[in-house]
Amino acid sequence: QVKKQCDQKLLIRMKTKCVPCSLNFGTQCPAGYTKITNGTGTPDCRYYLEIKTHTLSFPGCRHRCVKEFEQPECCQGHWGPDCMGK
Repeated sequence: QVKKQCDQKLLIRMKTKCVPCSLNFGTQCPAGYTKITNGTGTPDCRYYLEIKTHTLSFPGCRHRCVKEFEQPECCQGHWGPDCMGK
């Protein structure tokens, strides 16, 4: 039996919103994503606070999340919605 379907595994990466590091412990990734950082996350961003006429910038933290996604694909030499064409 010749394999007709050769699905591709894709890894989708994203980062959560930048917040004060002390508040980032409980931050969750969106549904379907897995958190790959621990504790307060990665301190690689800045968040902003508007106070009257000024905007202040502070160092913050965010978490990294990944989601595995299988993209249906036909093997080489096959095509069509059911990969039956040659």
